[in-house]
Amino acid sequence: MAEWIQIGDEIVGHGRPTYVIGEIGINHNGDLDVAKKLIDVAALAGAQAVKFQKRTPHISTPEDMKSTRRETPWGEMSYLDYRYRVEFERDEYAEIARYAASQRVDWFASPWDIPSVEFLESMGVSTHKVASASVTDLPLLRELATTGKPIILSTGMSTMEQIDRAVEILGTGNLVILHATSTYPLPPDEANLNMIPVLAARYRVPVGYSGHERGLQISVAAVALGAVAVERHITLDRTMWGSDQAASLEPHGFMSLTRDIRVIEKAMGDGVKRVMPGELKPMQRLRRDPDSTVIPA
Repeated sequence: MAEWIQIGDEIVGHGRPTYVIGEIGINHNGDLDVAKKLIDVAALAGAQAVKFQKRTPHISTPEDMKSTRRETPWGEMSYLDYRYRVEFERDEYAEIARYAASQRVDWFASPWDIPSVEFLESMGVSTHKVASASVTDLPLLRELATTGKPIILSTGMSTMEQIDRAVEILGTGNLVILHATSTYPLPPDEANLNMIPVLAARYRVPVGYSGHERGLQISVAAVALGAVAVERHITLDRTMWGSDQAASLEPHGFMSLTRDIRVIEKAMGDGVKRVMPGELKPMQRLRRDPDSTVIPA
């Protein structure tokens, strides 16, 4: 069990700056220039990291979906061909690694299969993210555990028993858990933010929040409830083609979210009651007796 986890150059945990992740996922639509622009958005907002998704399509695509026809911006194609169309490989990720470093933003990905873990390890990522869809993929979790890297575990679509099993495999020495609800977009009544302190008490590891809601309020409230990391999907334009675009934040929204998170961090304080510096002059002006606790109306 650990109160703080180091991910790249950042320390993630209570009392540290909230670890903000811009989830690019597949919102780049296979376009490296779009990916770079989204890295720019994350850097400008002050996020510490961006996250992608890495698949080996012929392994991670369900058999019954591989031949399904799909309309795409590149014409009609099979779902498997579409998965390959939007997948970055080594050359693209080498450029992403270089560009992210130039913008002082870390990058990593959610591997959806064991070869993708091996690929990301060969790229030297600082951490691995377990997508909510992979919480019950025990062989994948075991492979991730062997890397010795910090692991960020999302918990959408999961029961407590399933999370228990995942944590048992991954261990608690190098783990960050993200509370999540995998409804896209997320309605407020499914956010269940009170799970953040519940998960922190149960597993005694840093706990954050992965959001899929429209707007900023729920993610900001998560920080007030103790989330030490916040992950949100980002896009250049919510009207772009793709399944995750509508539940993503556009550049201005993501920058506003990060700004608001930094304000909340300062506002939380330490829970020790004291007379604040800004209260001294009003106290002298308004109190009848400097030792009185009664402030005249």
